[in-house]
Parts: sequence; structure tokens; C-alpha cells
Amino acid sequence: MLTRFPASRRALRHCSLTLSLLAGVTLAAHADDRVIDTAYGKVTVSGTPGHVVALDEQAVDTVLAVGEKPAGALATRGAEGVSNYLKDRAEGVPIVGTSREINLEAVLAAQPDLILAGARLDKTMYDKLSQIAPTIVPTSSLAQWKDSVMTYATAMNKADEAQQALQQIDTRIAALKPKMPAGATVSVVRWMPQGALVMSSHLIVGETLQALGLKTTALSDSLVKKPHSDILSLENLSQVDGDWMFLATLNEKGKEALDNARQQPAFQRLKAAQSNHVVPVDGQVWSSGSGILAANRLLDDLEQNLAN
Repeated sequence: MLTRFPASRRALRHCSLTLSLLAGVTLAAHADDRVIDTAYGKVTVSGTPGHVVALDEQAVDTVLAVGEKPAGALATRGAEGVSNYLKDRAEGVPIVGTSREINLEAVLAAQPDLILAGARLDKTMYDKLSQIAPTIVPTSSLAQWKDSVMTYATAMNKADEAQQALQQIDTRIAALKPKMPAGATVSVVRWMPQGALVMSSHLIVGETLQALGLKTTALSDSLVKKPHSDILSLENLSQVDGDWMFLATLNEKGKEALDNARQQPAFQRLKAAQSNHVVPVDGQVWSSGSGILAANRLLDDLEQNLAN
């Protein structure tokens, strides 16, 4: 099924969220139409959208990475605004909800002509959003972050900019790889107030580590359909012990829990701890972030801590 939208729907922005939003709209074909494959069918976008609402952390990252500023964005999990690593570029962007709840009135007030949503958006919410503006939900999985970036960028008519940025990441990786401790095992752990979660190696972080010639743990490799493990006890952290451990926290409570754990004998017995190879990192990048800007921040941290 092909859903066709014009890039601008200014006359509809102050209407109610009903199917009457679509009444009387002329859906003419244009030479620059782009047909986007989405999780809910094909969507056609015309021209270059000027007001893009980003309802996913990767979508926010992508909009900013191609040189635009969203008309609205979701707050990152555990915070009231966008991720810290995006704040400078996203200054002044209205917050239109959280990962748990989208504020439809705020989305409508942002007057979008394109909405970029996350892969977990359900059909009920999609139907409501797509009455406001063409809504893009990527078909790609957790492991295919570059595909999602290109889906978003293509909808924005910014595919060339995104492709160039992705190529620059590949160039950075190629230059950095010879400086990495080849074959070293690296684990990425998000520390929550309740304990430790091991991040899947099939996300952007694991892909980046592997592209640099580093190894990930068997437990993280087994998390094919989940972004992270269940909470691990301190004793079970040995399952992800290796040469290096990057510890990500999202808030002060997580940091306090990590500080307490580091005093425990079970933590101090870890190989990474005994080698002084436990590295605290920003959880908004290492365990929640995804996209072009997040990838570059990951490479910054890895270069700073592992490059010889």
C-alpha cells in the first residue's frame, strides 16, 4: 500500500487529530518524490521538509548530523531534554514527549511536515501521527543503525549529506584500527541503581568495537533480539570480564550505585579492574545513543582510552 503526502501541510496544522485532516488534500506527483519503505508501508515525501519532528533518539541525532534542527524532539530516557552530547546543536528545540509518552498536542504545535519515529512506535500512535504529517518508521532492526540513518535522511532529502558523514566514520575507523589493542576483549555495561546490564554487541557500540578489531563477550554476542541483558549480580559480572570494561551510567543514582559496587571484592576481582582498565563513560552515548554524532563520540572515547 502506498501512502502519498505532500511535504507541506501548513493548512492542516491547526486542525484536530481526525481523518478530516486528509480531506481535500491534493496528492500530486513531483519529480523529486521519494518513496520510503517503512514498517507501516510505503510513504512518499515530496521536496525538502522544513519542519521535522524527531520522535526517536537516533532520529534527533540524524537531523542534527545533516545540519538541520528539529522542530520538536523527544527527551532522552532519564532526562528532561535531549542527550547531553546533542544539547549544543539542539539548543532551543521544543520537547514534545518522552520515550514513554508522545505529547500529540505538542507535536501538532510544532507544525511538522515530516515526522521521524522510532522502530518501536506502535500502529495506534502511528495512525495518529500520520494524520498530522508523513511519518517514517524504519524497517531496520537494532543492528542496522546505518540503514535507519539513511531512511531518515532520505525522507529529509538529505541522503547525500548522511552518506558523506557515514563514509567519514568509516575513514576514522580505518585510521584508528591500527592503534587499537588488537584482539582485546571489551565489554560495555550500563550501571543502573538496581545493578548492571550488559549491552548487546549487535548495537552501534558493539559494531564499532568489532570494526576496530576488538572482541566482544559471548554474553553480549548472545543478545541478538534484546538491547541488553537482565540485571546481573556482582558475582555474575565475571561473565563479561575482559581486558577492558566501559561502564555507562545515565543518572546520579546509577553513578552512586556504581561507586558502591566498585568497593566490593567481587568487582575488584575482575581482570579489567585489576588492570585499571575500567572506564566510566556517558550512558547517553554508550547505552542509549545511536547515529552519526553518537558514533563519532564513541570513536572519540575509544581513541582517548585505547589508542596506543
